[in-house]
Amino acid sequence: MSAPPAGARRAGRRCWVGCVRWQHEGQPIDGASREVLAEQAVSLLDVPVNKTSTAFTKPVDPIVGQAIEAWQQLRPAQPRRLDGKTNERVNLLFSVRAHPVAKNYIDRTLIPSLCEKAGVPTADIRGNITSHRARSTIASQLYNAKEPMTLFELQAWLGHRSPTSTQHYAKITPNTLTRAYTEAGYFSRNLRTIEVLVDRDAVASGAVADGEPWQHYDLGHGYCTYSFFEQCQHRMACARCDFYTPKDSSRAQLLEAKANLQRMLVSRSRSPPTNAPPSTTARQPWAPSSTASPRSPPPPAPPLAT
Repeated sequence: MSAPPAGARRAGRRCWVGCVRWQHEGQPIDGASREVLAEQAVSLLDVPVNKTSTAFTKPVDPIVGQAIEAWQQLRPAQPRRLDGKTNERVNLLFSVRAHPVAKNYIDRTLIPSLCEKAGVPTADIRGNITSHRARSTIASQLYNAKEPMTLFELQAWLGHRSPTSTQHYAKITPNTLTRAYTEAGYFSRNLRTIEVLVDRDAVASGAVADGEPWQHYDLGHGYCTYSFFEQCQHRMACARCDFYTPKDSSRAQLLEAKANLQRMLVSRSRSPPTNAPPSTTARQPWAPSSTASPRSPPPPAPPLAT
């Protein structure tokens, strides 16, 4: 069973004859054209002035346009009627004996009739099946689609003056939230890798052999120069460690001002081995030979300052 088209709920009662137009590949086409049956054909619905917006045009599913055109062929000839919103005499699309259908006709008569014909209940745990719920469902599906509408696109499609009204319809489904959280990759970026600054000048000048640090692990609040940072037992007490340099210190600022720094990502396994240093994303041929090899056991953890 097809739900009543969103936007054709109350304003739809005042739609005029000829409110549907067709496009194919961006060009207008006649409703009787074979191109209407093409997969890329788009049905455009002209929605009259209503309580939430001025008159606007919105794309709808082709089956909606075909259903409206089928009704126009069967609609009895009726005299024009004065539109209370625009003060124009128009041919109302949905009218009976020159009178517009009642405000509650869709919810009280049409939807129960369609539910009975389809063999489905007229209510569920949330209440009665109504045109407003159909509008909300369609809006949520468009917002949670594989290539979803943005909030402002949905606002234009629903005909809202303010995005605040649209937010009531733009409900994020658990699947969309799960997909967004997975694609964000928070843990993979923040818990399994850490950025390290490599001082290439210190390596090239041979200062490393004299004890000059050349690896500076970025902790966010400061830098750690301990080569076996991942095996450090005191990572929660960095402020008292001799290997720690706060970012707001002059030493850290001098480090960041160096021109020959290389930024790398160091992988951190969730269950690190107890006898191996962290592995970098790329092997550097200029690394000093005096550094420990991957098979060498790490030195004892650095002492804490008293």
